[in-house]
Amino acid sequence: MSDDIIFFDATRLAELIRTKAVSPVEVVQKHLDRIEATNPAINAIVTIAGGAIAAATAAEKAVLAGDDIGPLHGVPFTVKDSIDTAGVLTQRGSPIFKGRLPGVDATSVARMKATGGILLGKTNLPEFSYWIESDNLLSGRSNNPWDVTRTPGGSSGGESAAIAAGMSPIGLGTDLAISVRGPAAQTGITSMKATHGRVPMTGIWPRAPRRFWHVGPMARSVRDIALAFAQLAGPDGYDGFATSTVQFDAGIGRQPDRPLRVGWMVGPGFGPVDAEVAATVKAAAEALKDLGIHVEQVGIPALERDFALDVFNRLHVMEMKPAFREAIAGHEEQTYKMAKTMLSLPDTSMADFIDAEQAAERIRDGYAEYFRGFDALITHVLPIPAHKHGVEKFVIDGHTVDATYLQGATVPLNVTGLPGISMRFGTSREGLPINVQVVGSWLAESTILHVASLLESVSPVRYLHPKL
Repeated sequence: MSDDIIFFDATRLAELIRTKAVSPVEVVQKHLDRIEATNPAINAIVTIAGGAIAAATAAEKAVLAGDDIGPLHGVPFTVKDSIDTAGVLTQRGSPIFKGRLPGVDATSVARMKATGGILLGKTNLPEFSYWIESDNLLSGRSNNPWDVTRTPGGSSGGESAAIAAGMSPIGLGTDLAISVRGPAAQTGITSMKATHGRVPMTGIWPRAPRRFWHVGPMARSVRDIALAFAQLAGPDGYDGFATSTVQFDAGIGRQPDRPLRVGWMVGPGFGPVDAEVAATVKAAAEALKDLGIHVEQVGIPALERDFALDVFNRLHVMEMKPAFREAIAGHEEQTYKMAKTMLSLPDTSMADFIDAEQAAERIRDGYAEYFRGFDALITHVLPIPAHKHGVEKFVIDGHTVDATYLQGATVPLNVTGLPGISMRFGTSREGLPINVQVVGSWLAESTILHVASLLESVSPVRYLHPKL
């Protein structure tokens, strides 16, 4: 058992600790040893949190004393370095914030600690959490554990790489357009972007544009995502978007009291998709059909009328640029390429901004109409598997596109605020993970967790891990 601990999911680790089958000290030490052995090649962990062994020792004493313990008692977790951690460096992927020590935990971190989780370390990201590769001037570039010549994605790429490589069983990332779901797909783990506002963004930077930002769990199993989300969700009295008081089942998710109806699509409306990725989405749909669920191929006309990535680009640039200008003022020489790129983009005209706002409303209405007849939607996460570092142009299904097009199937959920789960269901010819995305209606996390758990139960790649 000891040799396998680093690839157990958080739920199993918590159960082993609770039943005294394994010590939290051993669990934490095994992950620290794994970090020491593999992080030099992967560069996922940028800061080790002091006191993890001491916290594990205290957790062990609580178990032996028979104290009441939380659902993740003694389980280590990691956190993206844009999320505040009290007394632990939070440097946001930039030398501008080098040495920054928050005094208070972000709400999401505090809630993970309240479950009994032990903060293990902070994970790498792009400068200011803004790009699809995790690379910056302060802590460098993260590599994919499946192939170090490839990216683990961004902006939560350090987190995805750490979990995939066995350095951490579970953690927190943030998502503006792709950033927990895309990295999960590139490394073959599981993640969820919940309905916008379900999990408070308090203590996370940047906040602009707040209506598109999310924080969410990243892990190795659907049940881990369900467990973490049940602890993370709910108002905190600080984030004005976090207002939902809808109760959430801490289990995998509740099946609707009628037969499920699931649609699947890879386009049109998402941009070009690689044939292997499209085949994986279809395979997931067929697997659900084999389980007795009504499944059919669908389309959402609103996505064909208004390309969500274009809508997002016209909306978010105007709102992010002021935050970036404020952050770099007086430190221009310490900025990396993505901050410079953002600030060089032309402002959106007011007429174009209003047009984009109306397009976003049409997309929301399109999804609302779709969910009148269906409970979930299966799509791809990324149009291709993990790509080589530094690539800026891709040929996908005969079409040449720039790197922003990798967000084509994920960004609609940020524009609309819909929840989505990224989970592995396939493997490319080159041995790289391929994930599918399970999308639900607003506040329907229980439904998509149920669908994802069904897919996980028949997944052909459930127990695969990179060999490092």
